Amino acid sequence: MDKRERLETYLEANDLDSVWFARPNSFAWLTGGSNVIDREADTGVAAIGFDGMELCLLTDTIEADRILEEELPDIDDVSLETFPWYETSLEAAIADHVGGERAAADIDVPWLDRVDPTALRQPLTDRDQTRYRELGQQTAAAVEAVCRELRADDTEHEVASAIRVALSARDIEAPVVLVGGSERVGRYRHYTPTTAELGEYALLSVTAERGGLHASCTRTVAFDPPEWLEDRHRAAARVESTALAATRDAAQTDSGTAGTVFEAIQNAYNSVGYDGEWNHHHQGGAAGFAGREWIATPGHEAPITSPMAYAWNPTVQGAKSEGTVLITDEALEPLTMTGNWPTIEVSAVDAEFDLERPAILELDE
Repeated sequence: MDKRERLETYLEANDLDSVWFARPNSFAWLTGGSNVIDREADTGVAAIGFDGMELCLLTDTIEADRILEEELPDIDDVSLETFPWYETSLEAAIADHVGGERAAADIDVPWLDRVDPTALRQPLTDRDQTRYRELGQQTAAAVEAVCRELRADDTEHEVASAIRVALSARDIEAPVVLVGGSERVGRYRHYTPTTAELGEYALLSVTAERGGLHASCTRTVAFDPPEWLEDRHRAAARVESTALAATRDAAQTDSGTAGTVFEAIQNAYNSVGYDGEWNHHHQGGAAGFAGREWIATPGHEAPITSPMAYAWNPTVQGAKSEGTVLITDEALEPLTMTGNWPTIEVSAVDAEFDLERPAILELDE
C-alpha cells in the first residue's frame, strides 16, 4: 500500500475530508522534501494536505516558489495555496482553507482533529528503503572517517564538530551527536560533548537525518582501553543481536510487539551477566521518520511491522552497541555497516542467530 492509499484509508476510517501535515518529519514522509527554516521550531513553514484525490501545498508567499521548485520537484499533481506572510499563521491558514469541512492535522489547528502520523509512516515503502540504504551507508562512513583521525587528547567538542561537518558534507543533518571520553561514558548514558579529552577510549553516537529518514549508529575507538571494555562491548552487542533476532521473528510471524522484544532484551542482559542493566537507559525501538518512531518499554503494545527499520541501543557500563537495521519479511539488513570497520560475530542468547556487529577500533595514542 503506497502513502496515498494509506491516507485514503485513514480519511475513510475517520470520516474526514482532508488531512494535513506541517511537522517536518511528516511533511518529509509524504513529499520527500523539507519545510524547515528554523530547526528549533516544531512546525515547518509549509503544510501538505491530502483530500483523497490530490495533494495541496499551503504556505506563505515567501516560501511558495522555493518549496515547489526545490523541495517538491518530483510531485507533479500538487496544487498550491498561499497566504501573505504578514497576515496570518500557518495554523490559521489551514483552518481557513479547510473551512467547514472535517479535517485533521499533525499540529494544533482550531476546530481540526489531531492525527498521530506514527502509524501512517509504517511500514516503509520501496522508495524509502532505497533512500534509507543510502543514508545508512553515508552516515556510518562519515562517523568512521572521523573515528580514524582521532587522538586521545582530542576533546569531545572537537570530535562532535568534526562529525557534524562530515555529515553536513554529505547533505545529512545531525539531530543527535554524542561523544564521550573514558572519564564520562561509564557515568552517563547520554554523553553530551564537553571540553573533556577522550582519554583511554571513546564512544561516538549519532542520529542522522536526511529527507525525513533517521539513521542511528555508535562506534567505539580505543587508545589504551581498560581490560574490561572488550567484554562489556561484546555483552552489549549480544543484547543488540538478541533484540534484532526477536524483532525479525516477530515481523516474520506477525505475532510480536515492542513488549515482546523488550522482554527478550531483559532476558539477554541477565544471560550476559548484567541483570537489570536495562534500567539505566532506554533500549531503542522502531526507526524511520523519527529518531525512534516508538521506544520499547515493558509491555509496550506497538506492533512489529515490516518492512521497517529498527535501532536498538543497549548499553553496559561504559560500552554500547547500536546500529540501524532494515527488517523485511525475508531478511535482516544492517544499514549502518560499511564493510570498512572491524567487526565481531556475536550470537543471540536465546536463538540460533549470529550477526556481525562493529568491533572496537584500536588506534595509537
